[in-house]
Amino acid sequence: FFVACAIMARRPAKCYRVIKNKPYPKSRFCRGVPDPKIRIYDAGMKKYSADAFPTCVHLVSFEKEQISSEAMEAGRIAANKYMVKNSGKDSFHLRVRMHPFHCLRINKMLSCAGADRLQTGMRGAYGKVQGTAARIAIGQIMLSIRTKDVHANKAVEGFRRAKFKFPGRQKIVVSRQWGFTKFSRDDYVAWKQEGRIAPDGVNAKLLENHGLIAHRVKWHGPEGLFIKPARLYKERIE
Repeated sequence: FFVACAIMARRPAKCYRVIKNKPYPKSRFCRGVPDPKIRIYDAGMKKYSADAFPTCVHLVSFEKEQISSEAMEAGRIAANKYMVKNSGKDSFHLRVRMHPFHCLRINKMLSCAGADRLQTGMRGAYGKVQGTAARIAIGQIMLSIRTKDVHANKAVEGFRRAKFKFPGRQKIVVSRQWGFTKFSRDDYVAWKQEGRIAPDGVNAKLLENHGLIAHRVKWHGPEGLFIKPARLYKERIE
């Protein structure tokens, strides 16, 4: 007999939004996983040093949920397109801070004529892998942009547009740190003038007073020797 089956579309995100069971990553037991839709996690001028972009803006999740790789790609494209159009492709570095390691399953049902005699209902209902998703927590950073001070408002607007691509609730936060580093802006500027900041790709290292003097002179020259410590802590009251 002739069976006319319809091709099943992708299920809506509400089916996979809630974190229910244990993580189900790709492994030798879980095979045949399709590639995630998002393949690029850094956009813009990703090789510029830490000095180039002082301002940093984050998109922070305010919900514990799963975000599909399709939504991640859509959000990245929305933020990247707005920044390229309004601030220029040389004026920012966008980074996606979540990764879709969790595999999503689907128990496919036939929706076609004569399917009632073919499908088995809930017998053997363990599904096959359909796609991938990232599991994120409350307060976790989803996307980050480092840029120049004049483009900070444009980064905020770019993330506002990217929020429409994600389920749940997000907040846009302007960081107090210098770029993608862990140092505050005031400390970074002061240490840069003292020569304590060593470039480390898009990040930066702080040269403390630790280590052998011979090693520090070898790697950083005579400028790598400092009399005072980088940070002054309050004295302990006895």
